[in-house]
Formats: sequence, C-alpha cells, structure tokens
Amino acid sequence: MDAESAGLKLLDTAERLFDERGVQAVGMDAIRSASGVSLKRLYQVFPSKDLLVEAVLRRRDEAVRSSLAAHGERVAQDPRGRALAVFDWLADWFAEPGFRGCAFINTFGELGGVTPAVAALARDHKAALRAYFAEQTDALGLPPVLADQLALLANGAMAVAGITGSAEPAAQAKDAAAVLLAAARP
Repeated sequence: MDAESAGLKLLDTAERLFDERGVQAVGMDAIRSASGVSLKRLYQVFPSKDLLVEAVLRRRDEAVRSSLAAHGERVAQDPRGRALAVFDWLADWFAEPGFRGCAFINTFGELGGVTPAVAALARDHKAALRAYFAEQTDALGLPPVLADQLALLANGAMAVAGITGSAEPAAQAKDAAAVLLAAARP
C-alpha cells in the first residue's frame, strides 16, 4: 500500500475510532489493527499520534467548512436564511447514526490543555464558524456581537446534542437565533 492510500485509510480509521471511543482511549496499535496498515507504514505516514490527531482535525475542519457553506448556498437565498440554515445543518448532523458530538469540542476537552496544536485547531475551527455567521450578519448590517451570539448558540447545541444524543438542541438554538436576528434588525 502506497503512503497516500495508507494515509487516507489511517485518517478514516482514526477519525471513526476517535469519534467512537475518544482520542485518549485509542492507541496507535488499535488504529493499525483496524486499518490493516502495517505498524511500519503507520509510523512512516504519521510519526506520532499527535500528528495523526492533528491531521484528523484538519481534514474534519475542511469537510465541515465546505459542507456548511454548500448547505447555506443550497437552501437559502439571503444572509438571514443562511445564518438560520446553520441550525438545520446541525440538526441533520446530530441525527446521523453514531453522532457523539463535535470532534473539536471533544478533542479539546481531552487534549487541549496539554496539546497546544489541538487547542489551536479547535480555536481556529470555532473562529471559522463565528466568521461564517459574521459574513451573514455583516451583510444584514447587524452588530458584530450578533455573530458571537449565534456561534455560541450553535456551539451550545453541539455540546448538548453530543451529551443527550438528541437533534432537538439544533431546533431550540434555531428558534433562539431567529429571536436574536429579529431583535437586532435595524
């Protein structure tokens, strides 16, 4: 198996196992075993578990940003609709089988205090969500603090949905977001 194929297989396997069990509960041997990639190849591609965790988070970040932006463009024609569409996107995600919460929140909780690279990736990911909301609120001429509030609602919904296993927090957060957007209208 070439390095590129092995890398993709390792990323897929690590992402699945980290989601299912948590990062700290999954060792490199478990990833090797579940992926079918030799231990030698694993360490050639990812010389440390930290580098593998970072690669998983970077890939997840790219996928989430792309999926969220595409969803907003597909379902909404205006900035208000795109801001609210985030919560519909979250509801769909929360309803997926095996949903266990936001990988960035979960991984930061496990490693953020001791792994600066993980903390930075989590912060950057959350800043990107806030920036997406800011694009919408800026286009509406609304105050910048509203983007912070909408991001807080979305992140809170992620945390609660991960704990409860319910998609309902997305709908509740969307209702609150609609109230905030209406109240902030100039």
